[in-house]
Formats: sequence, structure tokens, C-alpha cells
Amino acid sequence: MKNKIHRYLLVLILMGTVTVGENCLLSAAEAKQQTEWKAVAASVVITPEKDMWMAGYAARTEPSKGKVHDLYAKLLILEDSRGKKLVMITTDLIGITPALRDPIAARLEEDFQIPAAALLMNASHTHCGPELREKKASRRGLGGDRGAQARVYTQELVRKLVAAIGEALPQLEPAVLKYSYGRAGFSMNRRLPTENGVINSPHPQGPVDQRVPVLMVERPDSSLMAVLFGYACHNTTLSFYQFCGDYAGYAQEYLQADHPGTVAMFMMGCGGDQNPYPRRTLDLAKQHGRALANAVETAISVKQPRLIHGPLGVAMGDVELEFATPPTKAELLRQKDSGNKYEVSHATRLLEQLEERGGIQTEYAFPLQVVQFGKDLTLVAVCGETVVDYSHRFQKELKSGHGAGETDPIVWVAGYSNHVFGYLPSLRVLKEGGYEGARAMIYSSYPGPFKESVEERVAAKVHQLTEQARREALGD
Repeated sequence: MKNKIHRYLLVLILMGTVTVGENCLLSAAEAKQQTEWKAVAASVVITPEKDMWMAGYAARTEPSKGKVHDLYAKLLILEDSRGKKLVMITTDLIGITPALRDPIAARLEEDFQIPAAALLMNASHTHCGPELREKKASRRGLGGDRGAQARVYTQELVRKLVAAIGEALPQLEPAVLKYSYGRAGFSMNRRLPTENGVINSPHPQGPVDQRVPVLMVERPDSSLMAVLFGYACHNTTLSFYQFCGDYAGYAQEYLQADHPGTVAMFMMGCGGDQNPYPRRTLDLAKQHGRALANAVETAISVKQPRLIHGPLGVAMGDVELEFATPPTKAELLRQKDSGNKYEVSHATRLLEQLEERGGIQTEYAFPLQVVQFGKDLTLVAVCGETVVDYSHRFQKELKSGHGAGETDPIVWVAGYSNHVFGYLPSLRVLKEGGYEGARAMIYSSYPGPFKESVEERVAAKVHQLTEQARREALGD
């Protein structure tokens, strides 16, 4: 009987139905994938070694006071059968700045011959992390050079991440990539329409994206090497003075505890106008983290996930966004005398810009990026605090297919990627006004809201980059 079983398995192997791995039986498709992909994942502690000014919430009045748990940067490197690499870094940070990304991208090219466009960095947008934006730290600091503190932290973070990449690259090993998704229900639109305009408050009828996309990276023995998952919701359950990854940090912590040896990576979606509800306690952050981890577990348990094939195609480029007509010098001087400390600070910065440059900037270039995984997955990485409309639009226009048997590529839209400068509103949000549409600019060095061309400019560039990435991947 045993010999008959062995002969039967041998026939199936020769027919390509199954192949024998080290400790398992793989389908022919999964066996083929092991020649398509190599992968490696790593985790780096990035908690500041001492208390420092925290990011988020302009009303903060003092530095941090210890930590609840460590903050991390997580690293996933993928290599296709042609040797093309993609480096993905997710972080427990408020955002990604040029001062952080640019030096890492330069070292990738110089030390490892990996193009800068093949680096995708994403921030969880926790408001309980360090302030790494030097100018903002300087403006908020109450005594001492907080700007220098942010600069030193960023420089050390660059060093850590470049070192982690260098250590990880020689450890690339065969891998299988799979995709599925779950859902989590704690995010809610926070732009409530009232007679006095849009206010920041729960809006149950507002648009949301509660899908939890999940990319599973498996080793040859079918164990999980890494799980990359996303969600479109502000990472702002908490507002206290201790370092903490908030709900996204807890979700990663729970997944790694339940899957030893796995690196769990959170990638923020288009959550610029979404909040976790309810909020404001550590227990709620843990609850939301568990809800998100459960959604990922559901995706992992799907019996027929979609296999993600190669090869890779990567495209990156800047989109020129225009600002609305800037305020005049007279308007800025009136604003400077308003008595509102945020208006005073904003007016002061723009008056300095007017003095130094002879004018206020009218446009700025922001990075967009598209990664194509064969015919199966299109990953769109959008800059800024991206509102949910962009996710809905690109999933529709780029024809997202989510089922295992569908032929259209899955479309995964991540916000908060590569350069988090402030809010990136859609045309709808811009016209409605409110915090994300206009008022948030007061905390930046930009003159004011974007022009109504903002969404179409972003969309046109994303379509261009998608075509470029798909051509590179598929040779069409």
C-alpha cells in the first residue's frame, strides 16, 4: 500500500500537480512561485533613547514621559526572478520626511545598486511618536534646541535603517506571496456636515474604507516570514505623553505574538479623514489593535488566497500641485496680530518667506509611486495625509479585482507614503472645507489650501505611473 502511495505521488509530481518541499507538499503554482520570489524581513527598534518632543497635536506643551512599548521600523525586501528588488519600510512615526527618505534612497543606490524609486516608506501616523520634523520641533520647543534633537534622531534613524538593509540583503531566501483581505469596523468618517460647516466629529454616514488588505510572505516550509497589512484610519486613539504605536502598534504586537518568527508590518491607507472610534484611552487602543489583528487573522485563514506572481515593475515621479492664491502682505500682517498663536505662527513663516524669496510659493512637487506585481497586484503609494476618496477612486479606475479567481489586478492604495507634508484633500473635501480641506494648512509652512486641480493632477500622475510600472512588469 505504501509503495502505491509513493508511486501515485511521484506521478503527481511529474504531472506538475504537486511538488515536494522540505517539510510539505506544495501546489504546482506555489512551487513555481518559489523560483519567482526571494524575500527577507527585519525589525528595528526606533524608540528614542531619551524623552524628546512628540509629534502630533499642536497643543502639546512638554516632551514625552517614557514609553508604553517600543516603536519599530519594519523592513521587507522582495526580489523577483530577474533580480529586481523592492525595499518596503513601515514605521511607527508621524510621517516620512525628505530628511529621512532621501539619505536612505541615496545609500540604496550607492551601496546596493537599488534604484531610489524601489524604496517605499510608509508611516503609521501615530501621534505618540517622536517629532522628527526639525522645523516643527523648533517652533514647538519650550527651551533647548528641539530642532537639533529632531535632526539627531533622524540621522540616527537613517543609520539604523541603512544598516538593517545591509544586514538583510544577504539573507534573501525563496518565498511565496499570497493576498487576501479582511474587514475591521472601528474606523469612521470624522467630517460631520453642520449648519456652520464641516466639523471634526463622528459622521456615521460619511465615506469609509474598512477593508484590511493583507500580503502574506511565506517561507518554503509554509511558515509566515512576514505579513503586510493596511487600514485607512488615523492612528490617533491616544493623545498622551508616552511613546506608543497606538492601535497599529498593538495590532502588529498581537500578530507577532500569535505567529512567532513573523514580522508584522502595518501600512497606513487613505485615512486622512477617518478616526478610530471610540478614542482616548489605552484600553481602546488595545481593543482597536485586537480588532485589526483579528481582521488580518481572518485574511490569513482564507482557504483560497490569491497567489501574487512577478515580475516587479516600479515607477515613481513627482506631481506638481498648485496652491490657491496666497494671502497678501497686508492680510498676513493682520493675521499676525490676530492673537491666535497658530495664525500668528503661520503668518510669521509666510512673511519670512515673502522677505527671503520676494514672493510666496504657488506650487510644490510631491512624490507618487506605483509598484506592479506581475498581473496580480498594483500598489499605489500616495504622499501626504490622503483622504479616503483617493482609495475609492483608484480601486475603481484601476479596476481592482480582489477574489482569488479574478483576472483584474488587486489595487491597494496606501497613503502617508514617502513624504507626509500635510493633508492631501480630494476635490470634494476641498470644496466642503473644514480641517482637512483648508484649516490644517495653518500648522504648515504652505500658504493655504490647494487649488481645485489637486485631485485631477494626482489622478493623472497615478495613471501615468501605473502604465509605466505595468509595462515594466509585463513588457506590454
